[in-house]
Amino acid sequence: MSLENTPAARISALAAAQKAYFRSGATLPEAFRRTMLRRLEAALVNWEKRLCDALWADLRKSPEEAFLTEISIVRSEVRNHLRHLGKWMRPERRPSPLKLLPSKSRILSQPLGQALIVAPWNYPVQLLLNPLVGAVSSGCTALLKPSPYTPHVAETLERMIAEIYDEEYVAVVQGDREVNTQLFDMRWDLIFFTGSPALGRTVMASAAKNVTPVILELGGKSPCIVDRGADIAVAARRIAWGKTLNAGQTCVAPDYLLIHRSLQESFVKKFRDALRELHGDDAQKSPCYVRLVNDRAFERVADYLTQGKILIGGRTDPADRYIEPTLLADADPASPVMQEEIFGPVLPMFPFDTAEEAAAFVNDREKPLALYYFGPEKTGYDILRRTSSGGACLNDVVMHIANDNLPFGGVGNSGMGRYHGRDSFDVFSHRRGVVVAPGRFDLPFRYPPYKGFRWVKKIL
Repeated sequence: MSLENTPAARISALAAAQKAYFRSGATLPEAFRRTMLRRLEAALVNWEKRLCDALWADLRKSPEEAFLTEISIVRSEVRNHLRHLGKWMRPERRPSPLKLLPSKSRILSQPLGQALIVAPWNYPVQLLLNPLVGAVSSGCTALLKPSPYTPHVAETLERMIAEIYDEEYVAVVQGDREVNTQLFDMRWDLIFFTGSPALGRTVMASAAKNVTPVILELGGKSPCIVDRGADIAVAARRIAWGKTLNAGQTCVAPDYLLIHRSLQESFVKKFRDALRELHGDDAQKSPCYVRLVNDRAFERVADYLTQGKILIGGRTDPADRYIEPTLLADADPASPVMQEEIFGPVLPMFPFDTAEEAAAFVNDREKPLALYYFGPEKTGYDILRRTSSGGACLNDVVMHIANDNLPFGGVGNSGMGRYHGRDSFDVFSHRRGVVVAPGRFDLPFRYPPYKGFRWVKKIL
């Protein structure tokens, strides 16, 4: 299945209509925003089967995984915004210094305006609709651009959005990089982009021409450290789950494993056992094991299998775009498997002798989107102090993204800006500082000829 590019003229017309709609003030009232959030919440229920069917068609994602990693996360985000929207919209009081008294100080959260949201293919429902929740709750309009690599999902989302929203408020456009180029060259009040660091640089360069603010949710090589003191069976099971979730096509998946030298042998055994518990003796026959998104992705990930010693897994089926969960040893840190984000079910393993050595290995590379540590909590916090990442888990993987009360976002090469919960509302808003002065009372010291200035200096 392939999708036709939305014509350039239609994209321009949609942008113009959304600009006029936002300027009309229709999106500003709290009641309107709540109504639009409830429409999205209801649509996620009504369209659940159709979205799950589309995810199966594009990625062979099971209905259970589709609900847990895509639909339920968006529904939880909507509920969070409905619960707190009134509080978030209220002016926030701030203290006024002595020199401004008796004036009052407030912060007003106001929508930025027209938002462009561009989503990737790996979680095509969650990563398009979760930012939309923030746009709706903040009072923005939104033009949505799904990935063409998951065409069934993109087409289903377009129909769903058209059913619940007028296009001058929220609309979907389709297309390849030619459409992306047009979109990024246009003037927006915010661009919200999720994708690779390489494409993030392109987005940022285009946005700079119009001084458009950007939120870049990118990726990178997220390390997973297993230290002495870790429960090896638990660590192996959680890492196996996080690495094979969506067949490793997850921006916060463990990308490589650093393991204390004394734990290698026991970890390999427990990791093999965990994979068998999760996906059976043959993961290709499992109804819960996702496929690589296309042939190009398959070929890229399959090539990594040649760049180390295969300890577990390694089987492939090009016709099925299937790659068995694989544990690699003896990979060269300078090889592509350790220079590129893997985005597949291949896990290179490297031994270390001290926690300081593991932290140095992480710090020698770009800042990742996530960092995972298994071992004593005290040592884990020490590792967090020594390193930098967008988010982190101690004695777990991936699960920080499931808490909509925590900010989610990257740092450095893994992105800029954050969202989820209150942060989603804030990222689509301008926090406007306002001083409210009394109508009649006026302090004379700020006016020439500055009488009594030597006393004024003492309080400034």
